[in-house]
Amino acid sequence: MNNIEIIKRKAVQIFSEEDFDKKINSGKKLTIKLGADPSRPDLHIGHSVVLRVLKQFQDMGHEVVFVVGDFTGMIGDPSGKSKTRPALTFEQTRKSAETYLEQATKILDKDKTRIVFNSDWLSKMSFEDVIKLTSKYTVARIMERDDFKNRFENNLPLSMHELLYPLMQGYDSVALNADIEIGGTDQTFNLLVGRELQKDYGQESQVVMTFPLLVGLDGKEKMSKSLDNYIGISDAPFDKFEKSMKIPDDVLRQYFELATDLPMEEIDKIMSGDIREAHMEFAKELLKMYDDVNEFEEIKNRYLKIAKGGIPQDIPEVEVSEKEINICELLLRVGFANSKGEAKRMITGKGVKINSVVEEDINDIINLDEEKVIQFGKNRFVRVIRKS
Repeated sequence: MNNIEIIKRKAVQIFSEEDFDKKINSGKKLTIKLGADPSRPDLHIGHSVVLRVLKQFQDMGHEVVFVVGDFTGMIGDPSGKSKTRPALTFEQTRKSAETYLEQATKILDKDKTRIVFNSDWLSKMSFEDVIKLTSKYTVARIMERDDFKNRFENNLPLSMHELLYPLMQGYDSVALNADIEIGGTDQTFNLLVGRELQKDYGQESQVVMTFPLLVGLDGKEKMSKSLDNYIGISDAPFDKFEKSMKIPDDVLRQYFELATDLPMEEIDKIMSGDIREAHMEFAKELLKMYDDVNEFEEIKNRYLKIAKGGIPQDIPEVEVSEKEINICELLLRVGFANSKGEAKRMITGKGVKINSVVEEDINDIINLDEEKVIQFGKNRFVRVIRKS
């Protein structure tokens, strides 16, 4: 399967496929645009869906333009939100953008990626320019956006600056004379505004390609750090493996199709076999893409040992001078908790084990005459030794 077929396979909608084929077959080096929201700098594999599409365009020789919305970030993208989002300062958007780019270039070829900030053109617009921009779109068309319409009909606050957001994002395409813009399905309205504005400004309209929002580890909501249902691009290799094993069986195929570039026939073969092995194959793909796949067997064996209640050999040691110590204080001492309140929550949540036995009493006094192995969750271990 070639890059074009993979891209089309992953896309939900293409506006329009005829225009897309025409541009791709033109022989021209195309400008492919993706807008990045700098308010959320921590990337997960849900973000990788569109980033990997960009990489495929790069491999085909096209120019990828990564638009950091530092100016629009000071408004806050209202897409899908039931209330006005807090605005960021210019400094906050730039700081977040640095983190975003560092992670994005784990997928994109840094030397082939053009980075731009939309403050470069939006901050230079005069009020006359803004008036001309707003004249290109009617209030009725802006109110076709579901989130705007719902908030208006339910008497929820809807500020004027939010109504300008789609126009500002759309103008980015005008400023760059973009040939193709990609984004998640939640961005469809904004991307189509850019397509329309280009025509109003005398340019050839960009092709808009929207891609699915990867469901999170809960199997219900879209992947999000705030919902703690994500696999982070910068997660440690073991964490990627462990989280891969938690993917609901009924959405694992979607993860393969959207977050990897494996051919469909290979995905079919994997999914037709043992489902637990399929989860491990997905974890292996993640390590191949973002880490060192040579670590896979070691990580797999470590995971299987822990899953059986075993304790890894290579765990850190902490020396404690006391003969007896309260369990909450001990969790602080070994660095598992930042406060006694957090330590208590860890214990009441049944997340703490001592020598593989669940600790349930926040007032328990631990005797350190013999070394103890403290465990939190499935992958945090420390061996506690009394200092002689």
